[in-house]
Amino acid sequence: MNKCFKHIDGVKVTAVFAEEGGFRYRYRLDIVLKDAASNGKTACVVMQNPSYAGEDFADKSVQFMENVVFKKNFAEFEDVIRLIVVNQFALIKTNDFKGSLLSIGSRNDAFIKDAILDSDIVILGWGSSNIFDERKLFVLNLLKNMPKKSIYMTKMHPSRGQYLNFIQPFNEL
Repeated sequence: MNKCFKHIDGVKVTAVFAEEGGFRYRYRLDIVLKDAASNGKTACVVMQNPSYAGEDFADKSVQFMENVVFKKNFAEFEDVIRLIVVNQFALIKTNDFKGSLLSIGSRNDAFIKDAILDSDIVILGWGSSNIFDERKLFVLNLLKNMPKKSIYMTKMHPSRGQYLNFIQPFNEL
């Protein structure tokens, strides 16, 4: 396994994984503050593709987003008690990722749509270097056709993130 990162303290994590055609996919992570009031907000981050993060371990990107949403006191995430992590591609792969049709996963589009529907806030967490235009367009079209959400983008991919000016408004719909 790659270098392990821990989930931040005080969260409970559930994950949806699937084995399909000899490949492993992660469709969704739900990260919930353990002692939070039940009437808080939900944020969803759509990243590029998952690595090994699951219920027991985070990866660098997931841990960074947990800190952004729950620990860094950004006004945008006040009252957020749940973070849903989905990805443009569900195939678990950390090196040499190509973004092929097979990498999407048979149920990923439905998981992305449901995660956005379940959220008050959406974070486009792929940074400015995302080369997967068709997948970006899929997510943006979902957002256009849903009830209005607060939408933000990340300055860079969370695995390379720095907290200063990391979260930016997204007004391009």
